[in-house]
Amino acid sequence: METAISAPVTLTATAVEEIRRLMNAEGFDTTQQLRIGVKGGGCSGMTYVLGFDAKTEKDEHFEIEGIPCIMEKAHGIYLMGMQVDWQGGLNSRGFTFNNPNASKTCGCGTSFAV
Repeated sequence: METAISAPVTLTATAVEEIRRLMNAEGFDTTQQLRIGVKGGGCSGMTYVLGFDAKTEKDEHFEIEGIPCIMEKAHGIYLMGMQVDWQGGLNSRGFTFNNPNASKTCGCGTSFAV
């Protein structure tokens, strides 16, 4: 049985555009979905995970603007309400995370504490 939930996180319009660009690239593995999650490590204790991966039995499935997303069920408490953005500028290029659950965030913006 597949578990589908309402999206616990949001993607800005620029993040959706960049993710779709990556998914439309030649050679993209269409069996993979966008994984949003966390892992231990980083300068503040936890690091964000954002990338394409295969779904496992631990995952919940949701869609954001037609983009299939997966997240481990246990990660929801850390990520609920988070917004993912894409910065395409010369000085700061990459995905950024605005997480209301983080008690502190490191300077690089990819690590946080709860």
